[in-house]
Amino acid sequence: MENTLSYIFLFPLLVAFGMLFIPVDRWRLFRQLSFAAVAIQLVLSMVLMVNFDQSLTSTNWNGLFQFTEQMDWISMSLGSIGNIKIQYFIGVDGISMPLVCLSTFVLLIGVISSWNIREKAKGYFILYLVLSSSIIGCFIALDFFLFYLCFEFMLLPMFFLIGIWGGKNRSYASIKFFLYTLLGSLFILVVMIGLYLSVIDGDSNTFSLVQMLDGNYRSGSVLDPGSSELIFGYSARVLAFIFLIIGFGIKLPAVPVHTWLPDAHVEAPTPISVVLAGLLLKVGAFGLLRIAYGIFPDIAVEYAGFVAIIGVLSIIYGGLNALAQRDLKRMVAYSSVSHMGFVLVGLASITAIGFSGSFFHMVSHGLISPALFLIAGVIYDRTGNRQMENFSGLAGKMPVYTFFMAIFFFAGLGLPGLSGFVGELMVLMGAFGSSQLSLWIGIIASTGIAISAAYFLWTIQRMFYGKYFVRESGWEQNMIDLTIREKLMLIPLTILVILLGVFPRLLLDYSNETITFFIDQFSRYQP
Repeated sequence: MENTLSYIFLFPLLVAFGMLFIPVDRWRLFRQLSFAAVAIQLVLSMVLMVNFDQSLTSTNWNGLFQFTEQMDWISMSLGSIGNIKIQYFIGVDGISMPLVCLSTFVLLIGVISSWNIREKAKGYFILYLVLSSSIIGCFIALDFFLFYLCFEFMLLPMFFLIGIWGGKNRSYASIKFFLYTLLGSLFILVVMIGLYLSVIDGDSNTFSLVQMLDGNYRSGSVLDPGSSELIFGYSARVLAFIFLIIGFGIKLPAVPVHTWLPDAHVEAPTPISVVLAGLLLKVGAFGLLRIAYGIFPDIAVEYAGFVAIIGVLSIIYGGLNALAQRDLKRMVAYSSVSHMGFVLVGLASITAIGFSGSFFHMVSHGLISPALFLIAGVIYDRTGNRQMENFSGLAGKMPVYTFFMAIFFFAGLGLPGLSGFVGELMVLMGAFGSSQLSLWIGIIASTGIAISAAYFLWTIQRMFYGKYFVRESGWEQNMIDLTIREKLMLIPLTILVILLGVFPRLLLDYSNETITFFIDQFSRYQP
């Protein structure tokens, strides 16, 4: 297993570099190379997952990470200022390992969805592969500088993929996405610098996330839990936690910093919406879990109610906005805002079942949301239109399409037996059983399930039942059922959503030991 994580992380970059020397008119070769690169990523990640030790326990964070690779990367002396030491340090635990597998799987679905890309295909697939490596890097980085580098590198390919291959308002959507996410990155950068100056490895400062998670602070440093220094009346640790909530909350996204997401989804091409919803939002949730909650457990307990309120606002506001939409893709985008609110509520509960529910919901949503955007893309590819009022009675005309739509709509609204139900149930159990949260948090969050049922069922009623109808007569000849390529994307997603809904232990067995250790870090701060 030596260096396998590096192969998963860096192989797409090597393929992208090789593409630079291929003539621009070889669009078939570009998609074949991209498919091969991401398929190899998926195979290697599955090999690691099979060899992952689910029962590994440890008394510190370092012992929980597996398949680690560590070497000096950037090391320099700045004289009296001190030394800067940045490492190439990667590894996975029970939370990041499944997310790496999810990433490689969704990225492969995205390549298949990109099969018809011919315009500027060279640039498209090079950017896609750079994005692939950046996403994987965020989940495996154990050096904060490396994490931040990958986090930032996701911005550029996504900006161009939306801005060049997107819809008619692509420039506005891509710039809005870039500015929002860049703003969030600045908040994270400030915290990263503060942690570097406060955390030590031996005698020197370090960017190591493992040392930060283990709390190896320099005595009297700005973020040392024992420091009494105040900034604007707040301790530096409180401000650092709030900065991380803002930075990762934008990527999540959470209300009220969510407004870039619907515009980005509507204008992005279908494959990029698949990756954006399935993976980029999970990077924000993973950052909150690993960095904000992992490094600042004392502040997370203190501000649990604050995080829960943001989560509940996201659930309700996102759901009501989804209910009001007429564009199918925008409706799915707002549903993502609502569903990611459950992740925040689970984290705010500071309970093992709430944390497990948040993690499970991240993976579940990472399967359901790409499928929903693929479903919206099917209609758009055939008609160039996504307005719900322009369609009716599609069940009789496109029965296979309707079958897959029903599976993922019901998974999205939390039908028992499908993966969406398990995550939401565990989050709500965590919220109701939490000593940190008011009972009203769980009650209000529960209404989000009813709201999601309303907009999904209303969409089914409007578009798929009743008398068959399409707005434009020119669309009629294109209203064919799913192609083989479209089925190849939706069938594995369907299998996984059903499998995790019936056998959630397939996923939870990987995360149990990590989450148990996680919760132990909070016990000393809870009443």
